Amino acid sequence: MDDLCSLFKPQKIEDIIGQPHLTSKDSALYKLIKAKKIPHLLFFGPPGSGKTTMATVIAKEFGSDFYYLDATNLKVDEIRKIISKYKSSLIKPLMFIDEVHRLSKNQQEVLLIPMERNEAIIIGASTENPYFTLTNAIRSRSMLFEFKKIDNDALRELFERVKSRFGFEIESEALEYLIDSSNGDARAMLNLLQYALVIDNRKITLKNLKSLRSVSLKDGVSLKDRHYDLISAFIKSVRGSDIDAALYYLASMIDSGENPEFIARRLVILSSEDIGNANPNALNLSVSAMEAVKNIGFPEAKIILSQVTIYLCSSPKSNSSYKAINRALDYVKKHKNLEIPSYLKSSSFCKEYLYPHDFGGFVEQKYINKDLKFYESLGIGFEKTLNEWIEKIKGKK
Repeated sequence: MDDLCSLFKPQKIEDIIGQPHLTSKDSALYKLIKAKKIPHLLFFGPPGSGKTTMATVIAKEFGSDFYYLDATNLKVDEIRKIISKYKSSLIKPLMFIDEVHRLSKNQQEVLLIPMERNEAIIIGASTENPYFTLTNAIRSRSMLFEFKKIDNDALRELFERVKSRFGFEIESEALEYLIDSSNGDARAMLNLLQYALVIDNRKITLKNLKSLRSVSLKDGVSLKDRHYDLISAFIKSVRGSDIDAALYYLASMIDSGENPEFIARRLVILSSEDIGNANPNALNLSVSAMEAVKNIGFPEAKIILSQVTIYLCSSPKSNSSYKAINRALDYVKKHKNLEIPSYLKSSSFCKEYLYPHDFGGFVEQKYINKDLKFYESLGIGFEKTLNEWIEKIKGKK
């Protein structure tokens, strides 16, 4: 029996199954490949979803030399040797780095120059979200594409290709088990199918399949594989003030070995983004928790994380600060710089500047040469008090 993974490996993008959002003619990736102009790419998604296959298809479309590199044992000199080999060539090599999230910071930095100079096409693949595992510098030089777990209909389509070629029979229960137990992993399905055909190339039975794979792959999925799904669900539960849901996801992350400092950092961000001045103490508590977790670590850090999670869930929510800075940044990016009034500049003392403390703490004065409005208070929690303060301050003669 030939190796089914090799035998049924897609040769062009149209042959890739289970990723219509990437392979349809309307998709951005499809158009980039057909135009033969692609940036450096980062593919992330579950095992067996087609990340490596997509990279090899791109190499064929471009006529590029393909180099498969495994980040778990990759040496920096290996990258440099490949790049130097093509210094005087018009052809760019395609370097595919599997498990790219395992690259050290030093290894990631070595990639920056060839990426910047376009000396090679760099494609990284990961089962983890690059937003959490790779540096900003690598991400800013790449386009990110997510691969989904292949659905059962797509796996069944692939199975039919194999069956029509080899003409074997299969029990209905065996077919269901073959598909379901592969848990969206095409490679796993083909491997199981291949060795089942070695046992009996005429008929595949449920008994033979279970003798090769006694449990479904989904039964062995590590919570670490759900890293970014868990932290997303956790943050959204805190934002939604659901204490018990948030504690469930927190416990799941702790049980899976998640870094406690990572969880604490996300809570610090949430305390400003989703609570803000509705409860200013949320940020104080979160920062204190982050420092405490850093110094204490697990197992005791779980108590600190639990305390701050419950506090943030119970706090009034407002994203007015988050929206205000986004509006201001959007304005700055889209408009030319406004002239700063001369009496506000640091270069020289100007008598025109009115020192508020000389006027009891507030005096009417123009601070910018245009009427702008970025901040809109929601009046939630302590924000209401701040509104009253600013009204009293400005109403003071």
